[in-house]
Amino acid sequence: MNAFDPTQDARAFRDALGAYATGVTVVTVPSADGPIGITANSFASVSLDPPLVLWSPAKSSKRFNYFTGAKHFAIHVLDAHQKQLCDGFTKNKSAFDGFDVSMNENNVPLIEGCLARFECSLHAEHDAGDHTIIIGQVTRAQSRDGLPLLFQSGKFVSLKG
Repeated sequence: MNAFDPTQDARAFRDALGAYATGVTVVTVPSADGPIGITANSFASVSLDPPLVLWSPAKSSKRFNYFTGAKHFAIHVLDAHQKQLCDGFTKNKSAFDGFDVSMNENNVPLIEGCLARFECSLHAEHDAGDHTIIIGQVTRAQSRDGLPLLFQSGKFVSLKG
């Protein structure tokens, strides 16, 4: 193992973070420009009581302002077979065409067929360097059996089921 100073070697720090495999999500919000989505792997559980989750958009993202301050949003945990969905929202904020989507009572776009989905109300936001931590209180959740889409060391990886 190589030791390094993360304040002096950002690439080595990023590579070290990449050793940790993460699930892939798509976060959606309503907006004046229509439904918006973004691919994110910065998702984590926070609390069971109350039910809280978090994700962290980059301040440099062109979609950042759609998500900060959004009163309602949904986090969709992608199934291993949903790479196309992931790729769509990596490139396009409005990549809903061709996917089974409905709107909840808060006009949040809900993508069907995901491994899990968390419908949230904004609980808190915290400044965190070049990102903002958005904490959502989960108001409704659903899940199904399956294998997740995973990202590690700059590429998609899979579990053998």
